This record gives sequence, C-alpha cells and structure tokens, in this order.
Amino acid sequence: MNNTEVVLFWFKRDLRLTDNRGLYKALSSGFRVLPVFIFDTHILDKLEKDDARITFICEVLGSINRSLRQNGSSLITFHGTPEHFFSEMPLPFPVNAVYASTDYEPYAFERDTKIGNILRSKGMHLHLIPDQMIMEPGTVMKQDGKPYTVFTPFSRRWSSLFRAGMIKEEPSVNLFGNLLQYSPLSAEPKPETLGFMTSGLKVKPADLTSDTIKSYGDNRDIPAADGTTKLGPHLRFGTISIREVFRQTEGLSNIFNSELIWREFFMHILSHFPQASEKSFRPEYDNIEWINNEEHFDRWCRGMTGYPIVDAGMRELKATGYMHNRVRMVTASFLAKHLLCDWRWGEAWFGSKLLDFELSSNNGNWQWAAGTGCDAAPWFRIFNPAIQKQKFDRNEEYIRSWLPDYGTPDYPEPVVNHTKARTRALETYGRVLRKS
Repeated sequence: MNNTEVVLFWFKRDLRLTDNRGLYKALSSGFRVLPVFIFDTHILDKLEKDDARITFICEVLGSINRSLRQNGSSLITFHGTPEHFFSEMPLPFPVNAVYASTDYEPYAFERDTKIGNILRSKGMHLHLIPDQMIMEPGTVMKQDGKPYTVFTPFSRRWSSLFRAGMIKEEPSVNLFGNLLQYSPLSAEPKPETLGFMTSGLKVKPADLTSDTIKSYGDNRDIPAADGTTKLGPHLRFGTISIREVFRQTEGLSNIFNSELIWREFFMHILSHFPQASEKSFRPEYDNIEWINNEEHFDRWCRGMTGYPIVDAGMRELKATGYMHNRVRMVTASFLAKHLLCDWRWGEAWFGSKLLDFELSSNNGNWQWAAGTGCDAAPWFRIFNPAIQKQKFDRNEEYIRSWLPDYGTPDYPEPVVNHTKARTRALETYGRVLRKS
C-alpha cells in the first residue's frame, strides 16, 4: 500500500458505498482512497432554490459521511466547478489519480473530457469506471455495427448478451481498510449553505419486495394503486446499484425487467445520438408548426386544463415530485398534440420538477409521446384523456385524490375541445410529413 500519495474517488451519480464499481476499483488501486463530492455550480445555478433533489443529495451525502467516519475516513465536499477543484486540488495530500463512474449525458461527457485533460496536464489519470448500466453503450449493436434505434430488437439483443456475471456484486465495503484515515471536523452539507432551501418533498424508499415486483404488470397502469417501485430517484442518483436491482428482482416479472431494459435503451440512444437532447430524433419533426400558447402551457403546468386525468397528474407532480408513469404519457401527449406546445417545453418542466429526472429517459419518453423520437408512438396516435380516465381510473380515485375542486364550479372548463384539437394535431403533423 502506497502511503505517500492518495487516489480520489469522485462521487457523481453513484451515491452509495455498497456495490459501487468505481469505488471498488479505487480501493483496489494500491493507494489510500479519499472520497470527494463536488456540488457543481454549472448544474446548481440552473435550478430553482427550492429544488428537492438538493435536499435529497445532502441527506444521502450526510449518511455516506457518517459511515465513512465510522471507518476513520471522511467525505470531502466542494462547492464550485469541477474544473476549479481539479485544477487547484485544494487538499493536504499529493494525489496520484482520480477514479469516477462513467456518465454518458452530453454535459457529463464534456465535463469529464475537460477533467481528464486537466489531470493529464498534471501527470495524473482519470479512471472512468462503467457503473450506471448492465451493458454500456457500444456493447449492444446491430450486425452492421450500428446502434439500435428501435426498442424490441435492442431488447432481444440485450437479452441474448446478458450473463449472470454481469450483475455480481462489487464488494467495495470489504476494502474499507484502504480508505485514507482522515476525518477533519467539517459541517455536513446543507441546502442553505449552497444557497438552497430545505425542501419538504421527500424521496420515497424503493420497494423491491417480491409482492410488488410480481404484481407490477397488473398494477403499473393504475395510478390510484400503490403498485410501482419508487425506484426512479434511487437509480438516478445511484443510491442503489442497477446490479442490485437485477439481483433482487430477477425472474419475478418480465414486464418489470423490460422497463429496466427500456432505461438502458434510452441511455444508449442519448450516448450514440447526443443531438437528441436538444432536437427531434427525426429531423423532419423539427419543422412542426407548434402553437406554443403560453396561457395554455401555464394551465397545463398548474393542472388547470379541464381534463381531470391530466390535471391530477400535474398537481401530483407539483405536490410530490412524482407522477405515475401512465399519467406521464397522457400529460405529455396532451401538451404536444392537444395543445401543440413544443415537447421541449414539457420536457424542461418535468426536468425541473421530477425527483427521478434522468435526461435520457425524460427525453426519450417525451419524444415517444410527441411522435418525434427514435422508437416513438405513431404521430397519429393521440391519447383521448377521457378514455384513459375510463380505462385506468374508472372510479376516479386518483383524480379525486388530487383534484379537490373536481365537480365543483371552481374546476375549469376544458382548455380545448378534444375532437377539434385532435383534428388540428393530425393536420399539423400531416403537413410536415407530406413535405418531408
């Protein structure tokens, strides 16, 4: 063990000490390991001051730090830009290298490239360790070497490549003796010290019990049922490893397993086609003549469209930071097709409110709903909110739980007529496709 230099483990989207592949590699490096986390102002400066995700991150980091202190070590936190931290390296120890998990989002890729160059100029190396997915981008490809852009063949290929060894645990906790024995007295991060408010919204514990997973296929479309796993935020911030999820749920539900593969599919898409984060995956759809009525968009955001299942979903989102997956599809389709608001408006709104916001899934699902994506609902498929309500909330349990004004004079009239809005959407999309 080299006791004169340390390696840093840079926590990013893998906020856990157990089954952390990057941390395991750092602890196996032959150097003492000092964990760090950077509150990246490139990201924080774009957030609302009451963003509940900052509260959650602070709580998780506090828990990690307490566990590290029990092992004689500590988590170093820094508030600023990663470029500044790694350029200045404000630490009382010589650093040999930096370990971190790979991240494939466009900003993260650009950031990590910059950090790699900064460290290289100092004679150090940035070791990026795959950890977010079971199969990384570039490993699930077509016979001609091109990436899949349709889910079903991607899923088949993914399943054919899957091996049990891919989900084995990386026993990082077994190597805690290799942590640097360093515990400076410093306050654990709080939202207020970062310029934020402590939020009252809470991330719910993930539910991976066998009963929930086995009944997932029956319950996942019923918004009034408590039938989903609440797993989203935990995968987004890495408080549980994707390998652990597969280990706990393997063989219990093909439908749940398929949802995990959907997550990887959208991550692969964004990695191979980063332009999709800002543009329609199908370029011709960027010629759609969006109406972008700001009053209509505001009513959608506030849950005041006059369509109960849409409004219930939007109010659930505002009140809790969650929205049921079935309702996400309905609300997204309504904005893009009934109101003809640019899907990017809705994507950004969800991105600012969802506790489980993950760029690849958010972008992929919004483009699916708008018909502009790689593997999209057909452009002429337009959800009828009344039929969705009848099929999935027949007794209005979900609607009435979020709309106390429903059925009273205070509840708004529909912002648009369904039949007229549907016809308008078909005509608008049709004009674009006839020209392409």
